[in-house]
Amino acid sequence: MSPADSPNASPDAVKRSRYTLRQLHLLRQGSTATPLRAIAHIDLDAFYAQCEMVRLGTDRDTPLAVRQWDSLIAVNYAARPYGITRMVTTAEARKLCPNIVLQHVATFREGEGGRWAYRDDSFKNIRTDKVSLDPYRAESRKILKTMKDELERWSADSVDEEVISLTQGLSASLEKASIDEVFIDMSPLIYRVLLQKYPELRQKSQDDNRDADLPPPPTTAIPWHTGDSLIELDKHEREEDDPDWDDVVMQIAAEIVRSVRTAVWNQLHYTCSAGVARNKMLAKLGSACNKPNAQTIVRNRAIQFFLNGYKFTQIRMLGGKLGEQITSDFGTEQVSELLSIPYEQLRAKLDDHTANWLYGVIRGEDRSEVNPRTQIKSMLSAKSFRPSINSVEQAEKWLHIFAADIYGRLVEDGVLENRRRPRVITLHHRVAQSRSRQIPIPGSSKIDEDLLFDLAKNLLRQVVAEGQAWPCSNLSLSVSSFEDGVSKNKAIEGFLSSRQRKKRRIDDGGIKRFFTHSPFPDDSNSAPAGNESPPPADQDSSNTPLGDFEPTLLQNTCDRCSKVIPEYEREEHDDWHFAKDLELQDRQEAMSAQQQSQQQTPPK
Repeated sequence: MSPADSPNASPDAVKRSRYTLRQLHLLRQGSTATPLRAIAHIDLDAFYAQCEMVRLGTDRDTPLAVRQWDSLIAVNYAARPYGITRMVTTAEARKLCPNIVLQHVATFREGEGGRWAYRDDSFKNIRTDKVSLDPYRAESRKILKTMKDELERWSADSVDEEVISLTQGLSASLEKASIDEVFIDMSPLIYRVLLQKYPELRQKSQDDNRDADLPPPPTTAIPWHTGDSLIELDKHEREEDDPDWDDVVMQIAAEIVRSVRTAVWNQLHYTCSAGVARNKMLAKLGSACNKPNAQTIVRNRAIQFFLNGYKFTQIRMLGGKLGEQITSDFGTEQVSELLSIPYEQLRAKLDDHTANWLYGVIRGEDRSEVNPRTQIKSMLSAKSFRPSINSVEQAEKWLHIFAADIYGRLVEDGVLENRRRPRVITLHHRVAQSRSRQIPIPGSSKIDEDLLFDLAKNLLRQVVAEGQAWPCSNLSLSVSSFEDGVSKNKAIEGFLSSRQRKKRRIDDGGIKRFFTHSPFPDDSNSAPAGNESPPPADQDSSNTPLGDFEPTLLQNTCDRCSKVIPEYEREEHDDWHFAKDLELQDRQEAMSAQQQSQQQTPPK
């Protein structure tokens, strides 16, 4: 620590930034290695409920819940003071708040041509109706477009010709994490704003010495907006201390996120909450802190104070079996208590890579990237039958609905423009045991609703021909093995260059590079090999960059089933859980109806 960095330094000491030109350039590249990185997680508030509020034009103070049969799947914030949650039934919700609006989700209906609609009697027709999420997907697309448009406005807002020439092509990256949440990497965009607002950085950016310190920010206070919720600083940090460039970056990031949220409200009338921090993990935790309609800023100097208030099982990838194992091994769920455990003790209980990653995560390190090209790998449409169905005619009515449902989602995914198309269609059929049949989708055929329906009927005929097809308790249709449509037209040179790039990646170290520890490499694509050791266990975690602790950049552990899934399959995996929840609810509703029927039948 230099004299200028000491808490007891005299006012006349030369002020210096803690950050270097190299770290500023890494910000420009959107590198995960720079401590100046700025990530936002934006989460729609009670999204399904808001969709219905917007559609129905209800007042924000009107209690509303979205129902699916007799269960609640979303509750708006106006209804929550009455004690209404997703755990109560519709009847209980009525008792708690007699004037609550209970809106049933849209449904497909057997025999009505595969088109969803809002129906007043849907909750009575569990046998003939199937839930449709299409209205919510449509609203999600509009919200996503509004966010992208606002970020583009920021990118185009530079008026200085020199800045434009130095930052051409720099923009934010947006990743759709689920139907109601996005991650935004604002790093390259903020680099552009920094050069626009601070000419001293523009001049410094031309310096050849990448290890040169940045000049200190020309301010002694950050003009935070009154709507920004700032996490309290770590112990030994003071609000009175002069800000550094990481504080400036966070303030700009907060301004960008506020403008995105404002655009969504002004244009579409949806509120959302946000977290702003230097990585995805912290941003996601932050977005949930002050709901609804607020944003939380986790400054670099506040990270440890922020995390100390959490159980580590609330952190992404620690909510499943791994979290249970760590809790069992060390007798705690608290981040603050796990921090005191030396690294060697973590290694004694866990494998080296997991111990290395865990050591960093509880200190606020996360190198996962914001990936704007997340792609669904399969699509499923399903229905459980209580009572079971017993004929081809009944099954085909549902296959028509499934085909329409899946085709609508394929259109969203670019099938009409030949951007992507599935290669396999599969029918799942349950009598006593589950069976499935699949066939390839003809590559020469145009994919539309009729083709999917015809292929599904073909698969059903195969199942029926094998016998024991009835009574059927569950039927579903899925498409999978997606391919990019343009890939068929690639030149042979593109194919070969792709092969060469893949070979280079393998030669450069493969999976081991995920675990290479390098606090701040020379550039975003290189790291010294052979150094996998974490910092010493007694090192000050609040000021030490910890390198790459992410054991795999593109995988998550599902909090519900503990299955490890790729990041890009997360949304479809969540849909699968949703379908299974619907199946369970269908079964419970049917059992409840049967019990009521038996109770109402007089004894003979």
